[in-house]
Amino acid sequence: MSRSRPEPGDWSTPAELAELQRSQLPRVIAQALRSPFYAARYEGVTPPRADDFAGIALTTKQDLRDQYPFGMLAVDREQLATYHESSGTAGEPTASYYTDDDWTDLAERYARKWVGINPSDTFLVRTPYGLVITGHLAQAAGRLRGATVVPGDARSLATPLSRMVRVLKSLDVTLTWCNPTEITMLAAAAKAAGLRPDKDFPALRAMFTAAEPLTEVRRRRLSEIWGGIPIVEEYGSTETGTIAGQCPEGRMHLWADRAIFEVHDPATGTVSDSGRGQMVVTPLYRDAMPLLRYNLADEVEVSTEACACGWLLPTVTVLGRAGAEHTVGSAVVTQQRLEELVFGLPAEYEVMFWRAMAHSDVLRLEFEAPDAVREQAVKELGAALDRELGVPHRITGLPQGTLVPTDALTAGRDILKARYLFAEGEDWDKAVMYF
Repeated sequence: MSRSRPEPGDWSTPAELAELQRSQLPRVIAQALRSPFYAARYEGVTPPRADDFAGIALTTKQDLRDQYPFGMLAVDREQLATYHESSGTAGEPTASYYTDDDWTDLAERYARKWVGINPSDTFLVRTPYGLVITGHLAQAAGRLRGATVVPGDARSLATPLSRMVRVLKSLDVTLTWCNPTEITMLAAAAKAAGLRPDKDFPALRAMFTAAEPLTEVRRRRLSEIWGGIPIVEEYGSTETGTIAGQCPEGRMHLWADRAIFEVHDPATGTVSDSGRGQMVVTPLYRDAMPLLRYNLADEVEVSTEACACGWLLPTVTVLGRAGAEHTVGSAVVTQQRLEELVFGLPAEYEVMFWRAMAHSDVLRLEFEAPDAVREQAVKELGAALDRELGVPHRITGLPQGTLVPTDALTAGRDILKARYLFAEGEDWDKAVMYF
């Protein structure tokens, strides 16, 4: 059933926001108890109450895995609009499902970009469609705001990087949606095609991104590569959709008018509205798959301090996606810290692709750079590692095209379709080939 949902302008104080959240809780809890999982959890015991929200048990990822596929379903199957599964990067995938009305909420939250999504925009969606939600989410938000959506699925054989560069230029694409690595790959593919990312795509006004670590140093470098346009980050999951978005000041704000957010300390079991710990989410406008205090298990830091942008919403720093810590010698190394040092090299060194391996006694790090600056880049990065981390290291500068082959940036791909009849001299080993 369609219902109205708030926008940030519907409240002006933290107390009003808290009252907005409390007013939705009875309906959220009642809807959750329609699912087999929550009905069984509270069978024969006192059901959860809105006035004792802190007493409601957390829902875990393992709960969702155990209830695969429809144990969390709280509506009739006929009401479902879409079914999705997570990527399963942290274990067995989880199922998620949404009604049409749930999708309106999802699209509205994604569309809260400070640069806007407008009818005049051409929006290239360069993330997977498949079972995950990411491509469908951007497409729904783009259509909600009237933009022209270009479905450039990042996992399709029909959309190689070379084709996406052509699309970016010939269609005057204004917005893109892809992860930070794909933003880098598109820039490299543009260069391989003889184009300058900072000059030859004048219509491009912003790039939306999520799904992997993005330090502020790397964000600035990506923006610089693409001519200074904003790189606008968001945070979410297949189970929840977008739960936070970046403001003009570069901070990520939790959409606390659409969900209740808490921080769980796994060491003590305590839960609070701010601080460092694991992100816990209770969506307020979800019919198909209500979640009560769902622990995403992402390591975050939440702050309720005021932001210069004026948005009266908590801010979040996502820490869990920065990668695990590794000890090398007596130093501790993280992907986030290495990324800051790699992309702290001067832009003219054109360092875009790198990799590292943490051994117990030495950090091996390789990166691509042009011949003319490679040796100097190795020296400067080595000095930065000595100065900032004090880690024993072995750095190798590689020719461009070593880590990411040029063919990956320039080649087209066969679009495999079933075929049964071939002319003499054709390769009939491709008959009925889908792999």
